[in-house]
Amino acid sequence: MDTEKTSRNTKLIEAYDHLITHFYEIMEDTLHSTADALEIAKEKVSKIGGLTQEEISHIGDYLSRDIAHAAVHAEEKEENLSAWLKFDIDLIENFALDLFMGLADKTRIELVKLRQQAAKYHPYYSGEITGPGTFSCEECGKEIAFKSTSEIPLCPNCEAKVFVRS
Repeated sequence: MDTEKTSRNTKLIEAYDHLITHFYEIMEDTLHSTADALEIAKEKVSKIGGLTQEEISHIGDYLSRDIAHAAVHAEEKEENLSAWLKFDIDLIENFALDLFMGLADKTRIELVKLRQQAAKYHPYYSGEITGPGTFSCEECGKEIAFKSTSEIPLCPNCEAKVFVRS
Protein backbone atom coordinates (compact mmCIF):
# COMPACT_ATOMS: atom_id res chain seq x y z
CA MET A 1 0.00 0.00 0.00
CA ASP A 2 2.82 2.42 0.87
CA THR A 3 4.45 1.70 -2.51
CA GLU A 4 1.15 2.50 -4.25
CA LYS A 5 0.94 5.88 -2.48
CA THR A 6 4.56 6.70 -3.33
CA SER A 7 3.95 5.81 -6.99
CA ARG A 8 0.76 7.93 -7.08
CA ASN A 9 2.53 10.90 -5.46
CA THR A 10 5.38 10.62 -7.96
CA LYS A 11 2.82 10.71 -10.79
CA LEU A 12 1.16 13.79 -9.30
CA ILE A 13 4.49 15.59 -8.92
CA GLU A 14 5.44 14.72 -12.50
CA ALA A 15 2.00 15.88 -13.68
CA TYR A 16 2.51 19.26 -11.96
CA ASP A 17 5.82 19.70 -13.79
CA HIS A 18 4.28 18.62 -17.13
CA LEU A 19 1.32 20.94 -16.58
CA ILE A 20 3.49 23.99 -15.89
CA THR A 21 5.53 23.27 -19.04
CA HIS A 22 2.44 22.96 -21.27
CA PHE A 23 0.79 25.95 -19.60
CA TYR A 24 3.85 28.12 -20.25
CA GLU A 25 4.08 27.02 -23.90
CA ILE A 26 0.40 27.84 -24.47
CA MET A 27 0.69 31.23 -22.78
CA GLU A 28 3.79 32.06 -24.86
CA ASP A 29 2.26 31.05 -28.21
CA THR A 30 -1.26 32.47 -27.94
CA LEU A 31 -3.45 35.15 -26.48
CA HIS A 32 -5.49 32.75 -24.34
CA SER A 33 -6.57 33.81 -20.90
CA THR A 34 -4.80 31.96 -18.12
CA ALA A 35 -8.00 29.98 -17.44
CA ASP A 36 -8.27 28.85 -21.07
CA ALA A 37 -4.56 28.08 -21.29
CA LEU A 38 -4.77 26.01 -18.11
CA GLU A 39 -7.66 23.97 -19.52
CA ILE A 40 -5.72 23.28 -22.72
CA ALA A 41 -2.64 22.31 -20.69
CA LYS A 42 -4.76 19.97 -18.54
CA GLU A 43 -6.04 18.29 -21.72
CA LYS A 44 -2.44 17.72 -22.85
CA VAL A 45 -1.52 16.22 -19.47
CA SER A 46 -4.62 14.03 -19.67
CA LYS A 47 -3.38 12.55 -22.95
CA ILE A 48 -0.20 11.36 -21.21
CA GLY A 49 -2.40 9.03 -19.18
CA GLY A 50 -2.10 7.53 -15.73
CA LEU A 51 -4.20 10.09 -13.87
CA THR A 52 -7.90 10.60 -13.40
CA GLN A 53 -9.60 13.82 -14.50
CA GLU A 54 -10.13 14.63 -10.83
CA GLU A 55 -6.38 14.30 -10.12
CA ILE A 56 -5.55 16.49 -13.12
CA SER A 57 -8.08 19.05 -11.93
CA HIS A 58 -6.46 19.10 -8.47
CA ILE A 59 -3.00 19.55 -10.01
CA GLY A 60 -4.39 22.45 -12.08
CA ASP A 61 -5.78 24.03 -8.92
CA TYR A 62 -2.42 23.64 -7.17
CA LEU A 63 -0.57 25.25 -10.07
CA SER A 64 -3.05 28.13 -10.29
CA ARG A 65 -2.69 28.75 -6.57
CA ASP A 66 1.12 28.79 -6.72
CA ILE A 67 1.27 31.12 -9.73
CA ALA A 68 -1.29 33.48 -8.18
CA HIS A 69 0.72 33.65 -4.96
CA ALA A 70 3.94 34.40 -6.85
CA ALA A 71 2.21 37.07 -8.94
CA VAL A 72 0.56 38.74 -5.96
CA HIS A 73 3.82 38.71 -4.04
CA ALA A 74 5.75 40.23 -6.94
CA GLU A 75 3.13 42.95 -7.33
CA GLU A 76 2.60 43.83 -3.67
CA LYS A 77 6.12 43.54 -2.30
CA GLU A 78 9.37 44.90 -3.57
CA GLU A 79 11.22 41.71 -2.64
CA ASN A 80 12.96 39.31 -4.98
CA LEU A 81 12.01 35.69 -5.58
CA SER A 82 14.51 34.42 -2.99
CA ALA A 83 12.68 36.42 -0.30
CA TRP A 84 9.34 34.96 -1.42
CA LEU A 85 10.67 31.40 -1.39
CA LYS A 86 12.62 32.07 1.83
CA PHE A 87 15.70 30.36 0.42
CA ASP A 88 18.30 30.91 -2.29
CA ILE A 89 17.00 30.40 -5.84
CA ASP A 90 20.19 28.43 -6.59
CA LEU A 91 18.90 25.68 -4.28
CA ILE A 92 15.86 24.94 -6.43
CA GLU A 93 16.18 21.47 -7.89
CA ASN A 94 14.38 20.02 -10.92
CA PHE A 95 12.06 22.98 -11.35
CA ALA A 96 11.55 25.12 -14.42
CA LEU A 97 12.10 28.46 -12.67
CA ASP A 98 11.96 30.51 -15.86
CA LEU A 99 8.64 28.89 -16.77
CA PHE A 100 7.18 29.53 -13.34
CA MET A 101 8.22 33.16 -13.14
CA GLY A 102 7.14 33.79 -16.75
CA LEU A 103 3.70 32.53 -15.85
CA ALA A 104 3.68 34.62 -12.68
CA ASP A 105 4.43 37.73 -14.77
CA LYS A 106 1.58 36.95 -17.19
CA THR A 107 -0.74 36.18 -14.30
CA ARG A 108 0.01 39.56 -12.71
CA ILE A 109 -1.81 41.25 -15.59
CA GLU A 110 -4.97 39.27 -14.89
CA LEU A 111 -4.59 39.71 -11.15
CA VAL A 112 -4.99 43.46 -11.45
CA LYS A 113 -8.67 42.67 -12.11
CA LEU A 114 -8.83 40.07 -9.35
CA ARG A 115 -6.54 41.66 -6.75
CA GLN A 116 -8.83 41.34 -3.74
CA GLN A 117 -9.69 37.71 -4.38
CA ALA A 118 -6.10 36.68 -5.17
CA ALA A 119 -4.78 38.40 -2.04
CA LYS A 120 -7.12 36.54 0.32
CA TYR A 121 -5.90 33.82 2.63
CA HIS A 122 -5.25 30.63 0.66
CA PRO A 123 -4.50 27.64 2.85
CA TYR A 124 -2.38 24.72 1.65
CA TYR A 125 -3.34 21.23 2.82
CA SER A 126 -1.42 18.03 3.44
CA GLY A 127 -1.63 15.81 0.38
CA GLU A 128 -1.69 18.72 -2.08
CA ILE A 129 1.12 19.29 -4.56
CA THR A 130 3.01 22.59 -4.56
CA GLY A 131 5.95 24.26 -6.21
CA PRO A 132 9.02 25.45 -4.31
CA GLY A 133 8.59 27.62 -1.25
CA THR A 134 8.41 27.83 2.52
CA PHE A 135 5.20 27.09 4.42
CA SER A 136 4.15 27.53 8.06
CA CYS A 137 1.89 25.18 9.98
CA GLU A 138 -1.34 26.90 11.03
CA GLU A 139 -1.31 25.07 14.38
CA CYS A 140 2.26 25.33 15.65
CA GLY A 141 4.05 27.67 13.21
CA LYS A 142 6.65 25.06 12.17
CA GLU A 143 8.15 26.01 8.80
CA ILE A 144 8.83 23.48 6.06
CA ALA A 145 10.66 24.32 2.83
CA PHE A 146 10.40 22.67 -0.58
CA LYS A 147 13.14 23.17 -3.13
CA SER A 148 11.30 21.27 -5.86
CA THR A 149 7.73 20.29 -6.70
CA SER A 150 6.54 18.28 -3.70
CA GLU A 151 3.59 16.83 -1.87
CA ILE A 152 2.73 18.73 1.31
CA PRO A 153 3.09 16.34 4.26
CA LEU A 154 1.49 16.44 7.68
CA CYS A 155 3.28 18.91 9.94
CA PRO A 156 6.45 17.16 11.13
CA ASN A 157 6.01 18.85 14.52
CA CYS A 158 2.30 18.44 15.37
CA GLU A 159 0.83 16.44 12.44
CA ALA A 160 -1.59 19.25 11.53
CA LYS A 161 -2.85 19.42 7.93
CA VAL A 162 -3.14 23.15 7.16
CA PHE A 163 -0.26 25.42 6.08
CA VAL A 164 0.15 28.96 4.75
CA ARG A 165 2.94 30.23 2.52
CA SER A 166 5.28 32.15 4.78
